[in-house]
Amino acid sequence: MIELSPLHTEIKRLIKASGPMPVWRYMELCLSHPQHGYYISRDPLGREGDFTTAPEVSQMFGELLGLWAASVWKAIGSPQQFHLIELGPGRGTMMSDALRALRVAPPLYQTLSVHMIEINPVLREKQKAMLTGMRNINWHERFDEVPEGPCVIFANEYFDVLPIHQMVRRETGWHERVIELDDNENFSYGAAAEPTPGFETLLPPLVRAAPLGAIFEWRPDSEIMALAKRVRDQRGAALIIDYGHIRSSVGDTFQAIARHTFADPLKTPGLADITAHVDFDALGRAAEAVGARVHGPVIQGEFLQRLGIETRALTLMQKASLEVAEDIANGLKRLISGGRGGMGSLFKVLAVSDPGIPVLPALSDDRTEAGAS
Repeated sequence: MIELSPLHTEIKRLIKASGPMPVWRYMELCLSHPQHGYYISRDPLGREGDFTTAPEVSQMFGELLGLWAASVWKAIGSPQQFHLIELGPGRGTMMSDALRALRVAPPLYQTLSVHMIEINPVLREKQKAMLTGMRNINWHERFDEVPEGPCVIFANEYFDVLPIHQMVRRETGWHERVIELDDNENFSYGAAAEPTPGFETLLPPLVRAAPLGAIFEWRPDSEIMALAKRVRDQRGAALIIDYGHIRSSVGDTFQAIARHTFADPLKTPGLADITAHVDFDALGRAAEAVGARVHGPVIQGEFLQRLGIETRALTLMQKASLEVAEDIANGLKRLISGGRGGMGSLFKVLAVSDPGIPVLPALSDDRTEAGAS
């Protein structure tokens, strides 16, 4: 029997009162409703949760990102003040691993202030426990609360949970996709009665010839523009790692995950993680529009291999027991391999920096290098 949440009843009430609800609004309520949102009051990570992120797979992921941040610090002249910022930092695992790696660079480690952007009180407490004993750790609910100054920003599996708009192409134009009630009062997909005026003029060239019935997903540019403006004006770089596509295209990627299995996003609002693939082409265009430099994207496996993850794995395995060495090898495979269960091809890596940084480790500023998704 399907478990119904209070949010299911609340959304049904809103649709009855105001009519069909845009997909973006439904997704926003499912994830961040003040009382019943999925990300407001639970720990969704790990075997007992709904999904596992790269930092939970292996310590090597966070360690390499820490060293990547050190290279950015050097590239901008080794400033005496430097912020390390993470958006949606989970249990704090990645930041803990990154800071451990950065201890090999005392001049940087001593200048660091760490800023965790987290709205979930349950996860915030787990982050505090994970980072116990580490210096100068700060928590914020919003990115704009972080003090000014040179920085590196980590956004690992952050953009995929930002609400998406879905548009459906019909003979009359592009219509906003909505959630409505069917004859049995179950949630179902529909489309706004009227097309969105002029929407086709905003589409990337490859999408304009989409067939009837095609679905195009887009997110507002406000989040990526905020990151791009920050590193453009304050010096530094933002590193974005997520699953998605390198070039803008049509397709329905709106999905739910519960207990490590795909679920129907309309069945259990507030009880499952709801995400959609990230359009890295759109992120790059928005960052360039405000004057930031874009590096990549490349696939995650290639990025980690360029950073030396295989050498790091061998070093760890030489010092480990057979059982631990096997875990390290399995973690490496999952992080860099494609195919079923692998994160190496599905996940992409994009960096945004101030224009004064021409090159960043493991990334190219030639956005055509990565090829098709």
